[in-house]
Amino acid sequence: QVQPIESGGGLAQAGGSLRLSCAASGRTLSSYTTGWFRQAPGKEREFVAALSWTGGNTDYADSVKGRFTISRDNAWKTVYLQMNSLKPEDTAVYYCAARLPGATLYAYWGQGTQVTVSS
Repeated sequence: QVQPIESGGGLAQAGGSLRLSCAASGRTLSSYTTGWFRQAPGKEREFVAALSWTGGNTDYADSVKGRFTISRDNAWKTVYLQMNSLKPEDTAVYYCAARLPGATLYAYWGQGTQVTVSS
């Protein structure tokens, strides 16, 4: 099992940037597809971005394409979500999640980190 741990959330102004980090407690994320999700108050949790376990494929929600970038460090210890050109509607709790290759569902979830974007 892997336990994702998020960090890097905080307050930013519209148009600004933040970088979120996701580390796996005690091990690497090299065997997992890693995704970022978010949940705004009163809304359903939604997919933001994902990085395949090979590191070769990425996927983004239409709402963040061109603004957010998912990446990893060479040791596969940390997966990042670089968020640029932030908008107030990006305000949410952001969650890192992991799933094994071939699995449909993300089985491992972090506790979340708050991102607040002011206008």
